[in-house]
Amino acid sequence: MKSIPEPPKIVVVGSCNTDMIIRADRFPEPGETVLGGTSFMEPGGKGANQAIAAARLGGSVTLVSKIGYDIFGLQAIELYRNENISTCHVITDVSNPSGLAMVTVNSMGENYIIVAPGANSTLSPEDVAKAEPCIAEADILIVQLEIPIPTVEYAIELARRHGVPAVMKPAPAPLSLSDSIISRLFAILPNKVEAEQLAGIDITDTRSARAAADIISRRGVDNVIITLGGGGVFVKAGESYASFPAREIEVVDTTGAGDVFCGAFCVQVSLGRPIMEAVVYANAAASLSVTRLGAQQAIPYRSEVDACI
Repeated sequence: MKSIPEPPKIVVVGSCNTDMIIRADRFPEPGETVLGGTSFMEPGGKGANQAIAAARLGGSVTLVSKIGYDIFGLQAIELYRNENISTCHVITDVSNPSGLAMVTVNSMGENYIIVAPGANSTLSPEDVAKAEPCIAEADILIVQLEIPIPTVEYAIELARRHGVPAVMKPAPAPLSLSDSIISRLFAILPNKVEAEQLAGIDITDTRSARAAADIISRRGVDNVIITLGGGGVFVKAGESYASFPAREIEVVDTTGAGDVFCGAFCVQVSLGRPIMEAVVYANAAASLSVTRLGAQQAIPYRSEVDACI
């Protein structure tokens, strides 16, 4: 009988939020009020989004995060457990509320997001240190930037100490990110805005995407994967380059698509897939997610992605 491989162990150190989402035909100008349409609330946060994506797509996931002692935090914990995510390192902060994100989605499926981090801002290196045994046994570590930078840096250092590759989704777009952090990553997955911030140049085409990838890579990371929305994905994997077009789909809501891409990519890499193959799979997963409204409720399952590859 053929043995079934163990699911890869993935640790996500990052944020938990609740998303308040409103759809509108267009975004308001400063000082303007726009009458919106559909509104709803769902758990979010880049860390939690990536954890759920990795879990639904085949990973055995542990989330290291912080919530407030409130209804939003309690609902989030219940959701993660229902997704078979280990919550033994999700800490309750009794002094700060759970993080909140205000999301506006226009008729093109584009979004504006404002985040009030709440308890996320108190996730400390000491909190992450308690999860060191899980990180030491992981196949991959995922981090983002909705928690304090010193905490992100400490998590990456723990992973490096134990020989665990670390992947970063550098969002929100960093005003600054030190080379000492970037150089300890296995891969970095910025979108267009984030890549422009990191590289210091505008990305307008494949040539400028390659230039941005080279600039970021020279800061010490071999693998740079730039997601460009409707422009597809540009990849620098070591000395290899590739550009993958966006899949032809009807875009409903792009919220959380980058997190789905990140979670899918990390599962595939943890399974031993080459970088380029992992990107193709992640691109398909993210494309499925943008055909649906919301962030976590739009995350596809492995069977759905496998069916469209």
